[in-house]
Amino acid sequence: MKPGRLISPPGTYFVTFSTWQRRRLFVVESYVRLFLKTLYGYRRDGRYELHAFVLMPEHVHLMLTPAMTVTLEHAIQLIKGGYSHALGSVLGRKREIWQRGFTDHRIRDGQDFHTHSTYIHQNPVERTLVTDPREYRYCSAFPGFKLDPWPSAAKAEISKSP
Repeated sequence: MKPGRLISPPGTYFVTFSTWQRRRLFVVESYVRLFLKTLYGYRRDGRYELHAFVLMPEHVHLMLTPAMTVTLEHAIQLIKGGYSHALGSVLGRKREIWQRGFTDHRIRDGQDFHTHSTYIHQNPVERTLVTDPREYRYCSAFPGFKLDPWPSAAKAEISKSP
């Protein structure tokens, strides 16, 4: 039996997960819209705060803060499972959508938050899909996406006020 993953402590995380066999799933506009609907649906339900994201053709980067009652593992399970279920309903058949698991990095401070936000937004530029991250429609740098501020930044501002 494979050992289980330890439960991650509360905080903000940079997360990466890939499509099954690195298939280029997110080159299909309707698949992207469905993923964003899933992602924002759980955000709207208060399962996590969303700070940044990019959907590359075969992988996803997110920066999010799970709600106090939601573990990081459960938040990712909701996103991946919810999307798999929704896409399966559209395709009318069951098939693998995601590679197992995900990688994560707990954000330590404001500089770390900025570094990982920049990494997320520059990903399509590095892959030469666009020259400016604001041109990539599947990225939170593209104008119009609602994002949450980093909770630790808000706490720091409150503690500075008289």
